[in-house]
Amino acid sequence: MHMAAFYNPSPTGGIERTGRAADVTAPTARYPFEVTLHQGEIEKIFLDAMSEKGVQVDRAIVPTSLEVSSDPAILSDPQAYAVKVVLQHMSRPESQQEEVVYAKYVLGADGAHSWVRKTLGIAMEGENTDYVWGVVDTIPETDFPDIRNKSAIHSRNGSCMVIPREGDVVRLYIQVEQAAFVENGRIDKSKVTPQHLMEVASKSFQPFTISFPHEIMWWTLYVIGQRVAARYSLHERVFIAGDACHTHSPKAGQGMNASMNDTHNLSWKIAHVLRGWSDISLLKTYEFERRKYAQDLINFDKKFAALFSGKPRSDDNEDGVSHEQFLEAFQTFGGFTSGIGVHYEASALVDPTNQHLARHLRIGERLIPQVVVRAADARPENIQELIPADTRYKLLLFPGDISTPAQKEKLGDLAHALSAATSFRRRFTPPNAPVDAVFDIVTICTTPKEEVNFTDVPLALRSHWSKVWTDDEQLAGGVGGKVYETYGISTTEGAIVVVRPDGYVSAIAPLDGVKYLDQYFSGILHNQTV
Repeated sequence: MHMAAFYNPSPTGGIERTGRAADVTAPTARYPFEVTLHQGEIEKIFLDAMSEKGVQVDRAIVPTSLEVSSDPAILSDPQAYAVKVVLQHMSRPESQQEEVVYAKYVLGADGAHSWVRKTLGIAMEGENTDYVWGVVDTIPETDFPDIRNKSAIHSRNGSCMVIPREGDVVRLYIQVEQAAFVENGRIDKSKVTPQHLMEVASKSFQPFTISFPHEIMWWTLYVIGQRVAARYSLHERVFIAGDACHTHSPKAGQGMNASMNDTHNLSWKIAHVLRGWSDISLLKTYEFERRKYAQDLINFDKKFAALFSGKPRSDDNEDGVSHEQFLEAFQTFGGFTSGIGVHYEASALVDPTNQHLARHLRIGERLIPQVVVRAADARPENIQELIPADTRYKLLLFPGDISTPAQKEKLGDLAHALSAATSFRRRFTPPNAPVDAVFDIVTICTTPKEEVNFTDVPLALRSHWSKVWTDDEQLAGGVGGKVYETYGISTTEGAIVVVRPDGYVSAIAPLDGVKYLDQYFSGILHNQTV
């Protein structure tokens, strides 16, 4: 979805288009559009990737009990099996159904009605709104000109949202009257049918016509609820993620996306603890970072849902929601709706001390995309492709023009400091492991592509010939050559940018800042040389 369209009440009755805008307004978006794809297809991507690693999902199994040790010695040992889970295999004969699993860590990704959350006694904090919406997936017949654009419709009959999907399928969000379907805060779905939703939509689309001759592939009805779990774990041994710890309206497109970011945040931290690279206290940063994001998301969602569900401004309702108000909110909150506006606050992982060395590369946010050119063969590539989520910290070196004596000397001094036996690079890398097992070093210089030699970077700073890049335009021209400018890095002072395993900038150091980095990583990683 590249375009968003906005419709409001027409003075002559019905609705009229009051504007169009880019669907993704975040200025640093690498992909300035949204993608809609059936949930089953997304799950298949994960299932196929798992099968390549010999892992599968076991179905028809339910948990029946969960116990976490209260022994401080066990809880403080990251390798101890501190959790006991009893499972019931529903497809087996009754006498063979029970299985007992002893686990080091347990993750409850079991949805808004999470059994894990309820078993741990974790409360959901927040409230339901007065807004009731229906959702329908189908292939409509219509003369509505923006049926293949994301469309926000405010009509006197209520609000609608159009989300084009794969093929000719369209998802319609349709606002309905609460009184008919809600009793004691819960929806009675027996009082509504998809046909009722279609009738409401038909009225809201007028003067355009819309009919539904094809099958209803899926539909539901929901009350917008905005809640966050009071905590995200018990003793950093049992965690919850996704809808199990935050619920909000689906119209920002952040249900599944925020959920995947939850587990992306947690998984590398558990890997570091299990490998003995980090202390178990690292896992506390999961709740610290992701719960604040969920709260920020819900604060946004409250404003967005109120604007979306509120009555439109008209001659009869001067206090209603204007097109200008809604468009401003849509564009202001582009960071949320695109999912790239996540900002993690200062912690052991995120240190904003040296922000001035890269003025526009905000510490605590994801690395901004930019095209760089590989020194060895002039291949252009986006810098985000150089930082795969492979559990390693990335040290991005920005030394300026390494063909000049001054900058070359700075790079040589850095190589010498990182090669010392007492350097953080040596101390935090396990014995007999590859030199880049924990820290993957990539150099981005400013030497022109016609002159740069990857061999000018000291061997201690390049584990492979592909680790040296330059901030220059690609040979075809027009793309690249703007990294230092975009990040706000001086070509003479330079900088070392630390990118953590999930792609977020976590610290920045000067080129002679090995002591600072030693102090920074000492708060996160274990000494492996003892």
